[in-house]
Amino acid sequence: MANLLLTETCVRSCPYCFAKKHMADSASDNILSWENLIYVADFLESSGDKHIALLGGEPSLHPNFIEFIIYLLERNFHVNIFTSGIMSEEKLMESTKVLSGINPERLSFVCNLNNPKTSNFSEVESVKRFLKALGHLTSPGFNIYKPDFDLDFIFQYINQFGLKKHLRLGLAHPIPGKKNKYVAIDEMQKMANRLLEFNEHFARFHVTCGLDCGFPMCVFTNEQLGSLYKISSGHLKFGCGPAVDIGTDMSIWCCFPLSDFHKKTIFDFDNMHEVVQFYEEKQRLVRGEVSGLFEECDNCIHANDRLCSGGCVAHQLSWFKDEAMVRMEGIYYE
Repeated sequence: MANLLLTETCVRSCPYCFAKKHMADSASDNILSWENLIYVADFLESSGDKHIALLGGEPSLHPNFIEFIIYLLERNFHVNIFTSGIMSEEKLMESTKVLSGINPERLSFVCNLNNPKTSNFSEVESVKRFLKALGHLTSPGFNIYKPDFDLDFIFQYINQFGLKKHLRLGLAHPIPGKKNKYVAIDEMQKMANRLLEFNEHFARFHVTCGLDCGFPMCVFTNEQLGSLYKISSGHLKFGCGPAVDIGTDMSIWCCFPLSDFHKKTIFDFDNMHEVVQFYEEKQRLVRGEVSGLFEECDNCIHANDRLCSGGCVAHQLSWFKDEAMVRMEGIYYE
């Protein structure tokens, strides 16, 4: 599944933002054209892929936001929309009228939530309006960028607004060439311990949890892994592979933390298989130089068994960025 940007503009300025580097380098008025949307849809369909994620920036800022969704649904795509939940009352009213009755198997939202205690009042109220209107189509998302995070409010929102009982957990990573907040390597263990403090909440409220890429397996004890396996319904992965983002100008890259790492254009490829294969090879070269976040990654049985990727490649690239180009060709930014 590819992630397609509708806009290059956001309504928030999150300290952990994984798109910070890309957004800073892009024109804020860039929006996806109908021509490019149709090209991407054709490209995915010819690749045998009928799933697409729409994001930004904030995708709902696009003037054709709803029309784009309807077009993709008419072509029998499953559409997943990543949103902050912050939109004008007019846009929310229109979205609710058109989208609220669509089958959740065909249309879904992931609302990336920030702790309301650290957000301003108008933002919190806007998010609540969105969740009240479209919560039945929405899974909550949360990005961990410090080890002492809180998830209590998410369980409250799930019960209050009838959200899908599945939490998508992301882990913020360093963006080479840009300052953002993320969990430092020496704080990973503390982050893991904090996550498992909510184990009873997941069980009590019957909520499952999915870990996005970049979580290193070894920061969890065997007992914690057993608990994670239960709350993830057995779908527990510690991988790090190409997410494939497509910009409004048809540029294409591995994922947002690596948005400058061998950025190409979609026209350089014939299908999605070629795109994924290209970026998998680039990541393989990086891991050939440094296999993971920790020294132990070199001889880790979990890595050898391909159960863990050793954390996000963005960490390794941050180490390489300012050094002399003495390593294997292809691991550096172009």
